[in-house]
Amino acid sequence: MPYSEAFRLAIATIRGAKLRSFFTLLGIIVSVGFLVTVVAVIQGMNLYVKDNLTDAIIGANAFQVRRTPISIGLADDDQVRRYNLRPIISHDDALAVQRALPDAEAVALQSGNASPIENVTYRSNTLGGVRLLGVTPPYQSVQDYKFVAGDPLAETDMRGRQFAIVVGYDIADKLFASPETAVGSTVRIAGYEFTIKGVIAAKGKTLGQSFDAFVLMPMPTFESLWGRRGTTVVSVKMRDAEAIPGAMNRAEEAMRIAHHLRPEQEDDFAVDKADALVAFWKQLTQLLFAVIPAVVGIGVVVGGIVIMNIMLMSVSERTREIGIRKAIGANQRDIRRQFLIETILLSSLGGLIGVGSGWGLAQLVAAVSPLPAKVTLWSVGIALALGAGTGIIFGVYPAARAARLDPITALRAE
Repeated sequence: MPYSEAFRLAIATIRGAKLRSFFTLLGIIVSVGFLVTVVAVIQGMNLYVKDNLTDAIIGANAFQVRRTPISIGLADDDQVRRYNLRPIISHDDALAVQRALPDAEAVALQSGNASPIENVTYRSNTLGGVRLLGVTPPYQSVQDYKFVAGDPLAETDMRGRQFAIVVGYDIADKLFASPETAVGSTVRIAGYEFTIKGVIAAKGKTLGQSFDAFVLMPMPTFESLWGRRGTTVVSVKMRDAEAIPGAMNRAEEAMRIAHHLRPEQEDDFAVDKADALVAFWKQLTQLLFAVIPAVVGIGVVVGGIVIMNIMLMSVSERTREIGIRKAIGANQRDIRRQFLIETILLSSLGGLIGVGSGWGLAQLVAAVSPLPAKVTLWSVGIALALGAGTGIIFGVYPAARAARLDPITALRAE
């Protein structure tokens, strides 16, 4: 039997039992659709973090000198214990970095995690969940903050330990009629009164997290009320991205000298830039990628077993047809080819429908969320290969069983 004839018969059989074919393929469709959708969403999240989150947290053309690396969330217990023994980043450290980087656009100190979360109250109105940060004035340059009303924090606010603050746009928007009204007003935070000096333009939301619900206050004022917090961070902004690698090396040398580290001693600090945050995020998503093959594999095996059982049932139902074909000249190879091609076509069709379903779900995610879900060619290739491979593996036994049927016995079947 030529291959074209085997394909024609397989297509006719599948078309003749559309509903049964669909339910036969359900396992393959769900597994392949899951694979394509999850990969598209993860790739979209990677792009989103790279394009939006890193600049919002660290700042453009900036890096940080930290007590612990950004990727501490992936460290084991022993590493975390060693990180916790590291000295706190001090004001003298920030000065050492500043002296080593005279070409830096800004060098700033900021209070590190965990930032205190407090309510901000103006008269009878209260806004909860506001993040407080103690900063030196250059921090506002590192973050490229634009002011819609009032002025930024200044060195005089630092020296005078003023109870002056600048606020994110959400606070002015939800507690006051306008940003201009907010400037000069007094709000209460944790029982203390602060005067709003400026309002920062909105930066919007990322993954549902607002970047406009925060309060900046002078570092000395913050530390007098909430302490050192133990994880002060030095943020450095360079004038262009090309200057960052060299600046990071000089900052590292300055920190090692400031901490009196001998050549054989490892750093007791971390110098990270936005790439570290992206790498940290990719490490997290790699954990998801490690789980996907197991989940998809289970679905494919279950789907393959269903296909094999349905094909065995099909062989039983078509025993007389097989007997007639053998009686008019078909040999074992022809019968085996016919059933194997039918199984491969069936599972490949499941793979195609699964890819289409996954692509549709990815487009839906992109339409209703800020994630640019992106279907990748390699995930489509793997999905289609899974579909065809399942047909080959689980179609061999039913095809062989059909081929081995005795023609006389098959002709007598009802």
